[in-house]
Amino acid sequence: MSTNYDVLLEQAEAITADEPDLIANLSNLSALVYHHLADVNWVGFYLVRAPELLVLGPFQGKVACLRIPFSRGVCGAAARTRQTQLVYDVHEFSDHIACDAASNSELVVPIVVAGKVVAVFDLDSPSVGRFSQVDADGLSRLGRYIEQLNWQQLC
Repeated sequence: MSTNYDVLLEQAEAITADEPDLIANLSNLSALVYHHLADVNWVGFYLVRAPELLVLGPFQGKVACLRIPFSRGVCGAAARTRQTQLVYDVHEFSDHIACDAASNSELVVPIVVAGKVVAVFDLDSPSVGRFSQVDADGLSRLGRYIEQLNWQQLC
């Protein structure tokens, strides 16, 4: 599965260029990535809304977990370590939170603004091994762009 992340980033820039509202932009970015990538069943954001607590934000996919502490799961690990988490098989991740039993692999990119984690960008797939290092690198690049959006609305 090959994704052109240069094109995805260009599209992300185009749909957010003239929109100052963060939630509107995150909503459209979730939809863009959900429909751009093959073999994903959930794409969205968890926003930091309290110290070391992620709360569900804009997403595409099935109903999801509402709150995730930094101390739990793949999303928590990304927020805690500030590093992209690439999980080949979520069932082998000791602290995985199963929001959707159909998910088998996951990729989570931390969103860091002014030295502070403000969100994580979470992607799930029903296929074991769906995400590669190429995906992690491409989606991390998208994450660096997302960090430039108007986060002052939430901070």
